[in-house]
Amino acid sequence: MTASTVPPQISPTSTFDSNLRLKDIIKTLPKECFQKDPRKAWTAVAVNVLMVVLGYISIAYSPWFLLPIAWIFTGTALTGFFVIGHDCGHRSFAKRRWVNDLVGHLFMLPLIYPFHSWRLLHDKHHNYTNKMDVDNAWQPFRPENYAKFPTWLKKAYQLMRGQLWWLASIIHWAGLHFNPAQVAPRDRNKIRFSATVVILFAAVLFPTLIVTTGVWGFVKFWLLPWLVYHFWMSTFTLVHHTAPDIDFQEPEVWNAAKAQLSGTVHCEYPAWVEFLCHHINVHVPHHLSVAIPSYNLRMAHESLRQNWGSYLYESRFSWKLMQEITTQCHLYDPEKCYLSFKEYERQQKA
Repeated sequence: MTASTVPPQISPTSTFDSNLRLKDIIKTLPKECFQKDPRKAWTAVAVNVLMVVLGYISIAYSPWFLLPIAWIFTGTALTGFFVIGHDCGHRSFAKRRWVNDLVGHLFMLPLIYPFHSWRLLHDKHHNYTNKMDVDNAWQPFRPENYAKFPTWLKKAYQLMRGQLWWLASIIHWAGLHFNPAQVAPRDRNKIRFSATVVILFAAVLFPTLIVTTGVWGFVKFWLLPWLVYHFWMSTFTLVHHTAPDIDFQEPEVWNAAKAQLSGTVHCEYPAWVEFLCHHINVHVPHHLSVAIPSYNLRMAHESLRQNWGSYLYESRFSWKLMQEITTQCHLYDPEKCYLSFKEYERQQKA
């Protein structure tokens, strides 16, 4: 652990009980954690919409020197839209599937994110968290595979795992979420539907913005808040399961309970970020059970602290934390968890 760790500096145990099962952990959580509350869910929707509206008003009327603050606020509020869609994808927003699908599509529309594509691919991440060669979120490359890359691809990977980590979710979005071949044949029409919805929305929104506000209006009102959203998406998803001492496990020894309980990071962000993003970074209980709505995550985490505290990995967001991750967590190492690019180069020269 580093100085970015939140007191009382709870760290994962050096050994993990291989007999521990996910259901053993889930049984210890209060039943109230799993209860859907329509009032809380729709209040979160109303507040989030209000925050986004306030954000766009601030963009429209702010003097130029305050625009960066307005973009950061609006992009973070739009990240809250994604979290609402995220709950819908996990069916933890509403009891009825059609409500989850409708709300999920609506709230991911401004982000041009195909709802069903994200939902189906994200399920794979939950089912195989930190399972080497299977998990589809921030899996490090094996050194022997990295060695075969052409120079340009090595450089691109270095940037995505390094200084440009905040752009990585754009690559993930564009590269995976419009391709029906990424999912089973039975689900491909759902991918096509969601992709068509967002493409048609963009086909109307983008020209309208440009015609009515100019190219600068498109950049000002959509592109820059969207980039802020992707900054948070990249950051959240990277921090959720990445630290120098959190390992990806080989498929033959992968342990679901270990991956979800000790391979998932609870990270505290500034209060305004937590508020706008519905506390999605209280992430350990979410990985233990996707049925827990976002407004119950803190309740569930407090229970985990009481019952499983020695297994939890907790940290606080800081630039020091991001520097630690982006300078050390690069390539897969079965013994040390990660091999940095510098360490890899030294090994190649030895």
